[in-house]
Amino acid sequence: MTSSEHIPTTVSSGTEAVWHHTACNLCSINCGVEIKLADDGRTFARVRGDKNNPVSQGYTCEKALRLDHYQNNPHRLTSPMRRRDDGTFEEVDWDTAIREVAAGLAKVRDEHGGETIFYYGGGGQGNHLPGGYSGATRKALSMKYSSNALAQEKTGEFWVDGQLFGAMSCHTTPDMEHTACGVFLGKNPWHSHGIPRARTVIKEMANDPDRTLIIIDPRVTESAEIADIHLRVRPGGDAWLLGAMLKILVTEDLADRTYLAERANRLDELEAMLAIVDLDEWADKAGVPLDQIRHAAMTMAQAESCAIFEDLGIQMAPHSTLNSYLEKLIFILTGNFGVKGGMNLHTAFGKLAGGGGGGDRRTPVGNHRILGGLMPCNGIPDEILTTHPDRLRAAFVESSNPVHSLADTKRWREAFEALEFSVVIDVVMTETAECADYVLPTSTQYEKAEATFFTFEFPENFFHLRPPIVDPIDGVLPEPEIHRRLCRELGVYNDDDLAPLYAAATQGLDAYADAFLSVIAASPDLGRYLPVVLYETLGPALPEGMESAAAIWGLSQTFVTSNPESAARAGYASGNDLFNAILDNPSGVAFSSDSYEATWDRMRYDDKKINLIVDELVEEFRSLADEDPRVTNDEYPFILAAGERRSSTANTAMRDPEWRRKHPTTGLRLHPDDAATLDVEHGAKIRIVTKAGEAISNVEISDSMLPGMVSLPNGQGLSWPGADADTDLGVYLNELTSVDDRDWFAGTPHHKHVRARLEKV
Repeated sequence: MTSSEHIPTTVSSGTEAVWHHTACNLCSINCGVEIKLADDGRTFARVRGDKNNPVSQGYTCEKALRLDHYQNNPHRLTSPMRRRDDGTFEEVDWDTAIREVAAGLAKVRDEHGGETIFYYGGGGQGNHLPGGYSGATRKALSMKYSSNALAQEKTGEFWVDGQLFGAMSCHTTPDMEHTACGVFLGKNPWHSHGIPRARTVIKEMANDPDRTLIIIDPRVTESAEIADIHLRVRPGGDAWLLGAMLKILVTEDLADRTYLAERANRLDELEAMLAIVDLDEWADKAGVPLDQIRHAAMTMAQAESCAIFEDLGIQMAPHSTLNSYLEKLIFILTGNFGVKGGMNLHTAFGKLAGGGGGGDRRTPVGNHRILGGLMPCNGIPDEILTTHPDRLRAAFVESSNPVHSLADTKRWREAFEALEFSVVIDVVMTETAECADYVLPTSTQYEKAEATFFTFEFPENFFHLRPPIVDPIDGVLPEPEIHRRLCRELGVYNDDDLAPLYAAATQGLDAYADAFLSVIAASPDLGRYLPVVLYETLGPALPEGMESAAAIWGLSQTFVTSNPESAARAGYASGNDLFNAILDNPSGVAFSSDSYEATWDRMRYDDKKINLIVDELVEEFRSLADEDPRVTNDEYPFILAAGERRSSTANTAMRDPEWRRKHPTTGLRLHPDDAATLDVEHGAKIRIVTKAGEAISNVEISDSMLPGMVSLPNGQGLSWPGADADTDLGVYLNELTSVDDRDWFAGTPHHKHVRARLEKV
């Protein structure tokens, strides 16, 4: 092996190194952290930001400091579990579990077709490598339909990107580091981040007299408190606010018409669409004074640059796909696309969403649009609870908890009960695992090589492959090994097929690349199972504990081949160069570097111009003139934001309530006026009732809320074995949400806009 093919031969584990480079797994940013282990070699004694991480640069928030509650969960699964006829579970050995799971799934495939088996998952936060390996098992079973958390949030936005710029892969990212005007729409970056070093970046923006921070949110969040401009939009009123802004831009000489003439098509049609906007009426519907809307629009238009970050506040609310469209029109009309400090199209190290489809594919029963290859989550129970011959009959769930995290828990439990076969891969007995036929225990994100494919940075983009820092507990297997065994059991390949690759892997990456091309050319079917083929053959030649990084070798080749200029600017002439750099840098590495002009090169329309009109959404926009968000519902007069990120919440990777001991209770936040009307005091009990169910919570009176709006924190209500009656596990949010409340186009849920009634307990 030459020096250019160097592969590290050791990985720190146990207590060999004082500090171990890794990342936080509690949000999509995955800040680099260093962890110091206790003398037992397993307990996380200390956690701090990793200054060597090129993205987070030593930054982290308070959540990462408590990662030991995730890693050393006392209720870890240590053996495969099989459901008995009476509903209880029994332990079985791995050989039995693999054999029976493969047989159960194959039986459904053979009797009804692989398209009746659906896959949910692809990795949790910062846990994306397993999703790549699942592709082999899915192909072995001829599975066709899949979904994951992105279909709860982002598919509408991704589809709009495709309509504007030519393909759903044209994903926009904000250049917040350099922007003169940063706008956060439906987002509180103080807690939910969304950009690297979020708190540092927004504080710098707010404190700089030459820059402007704009927050658009009904609540007075921590971010809104430091903002230069805060627009307290009415819950569900975002479309009217954005429509009013756009009308102001095109009628008050604020749009960059020179830029638009050169870079965009169909401006005349857009102006005609906006003609229906009555500014006074739309401002009133939005709940924001017109002078404030005009000031914000002028600020965005006149700033040297402007970047906008949209998130769940508008993506899980009425008109969510339309909201994404209108938001993007703002930065386009002001000339802030394809420029420094604006919005740009970034590279990607690997796919997040599935392949194909801008809405042309549909689900077999409910005829729901499949965007980015993902079924809309709210529609999946409809595909199961039916007598339709093409219904879904089996489920394969990995590193995800749809019964808890998707709308209408009761209906999801009914759906799992109706399945002919189901299997879950996870680290603990989740609410979804409790409904499955088989549960396969896997190692945590700190017991195996891991990575995240949230590679959204521009002009430089970064990838972070993380080595394991503790040994796996006995009885578990990493997901790649589970998929390898399933593929073997399903008979998709054998040792003879892989013999040349085993031999070449010991001779270095160049020899392996040559052998790989020859083997795939001779046996193209092996390419269908590429991740597990790489894991089987290249994996053993990698450093101990890094076997699952084998798939990264394949992605490195693909990236450099597909993006040679971006890779070359980052210093890589070949996929092997990039792969070695990834292995050699446990704090992360820049894998691409771009000029701002690269955004226009990535446009997928032949003329490299923006398409300003999304025909499918024009009629919905026109309907806003007759719709009125001011109208209340007498039976359910409150609007519940079901899932607010707070300092004491994380995602469902955290189950132990002790991790939030500084905030042990979980409060329903409501405005003082509403508390007075209901005659409840701070800390009192209150019942929340929706059309889907009800729950009881403590009251948290806060003038951060608008009257008529209430909120509950996300990521709570999780089961914790042995918890006593006084333990506040929090509200199980999806006992309050309904699968019926969803965007008409993308099917994304209205979790931030749940109609509710409050009753004093």
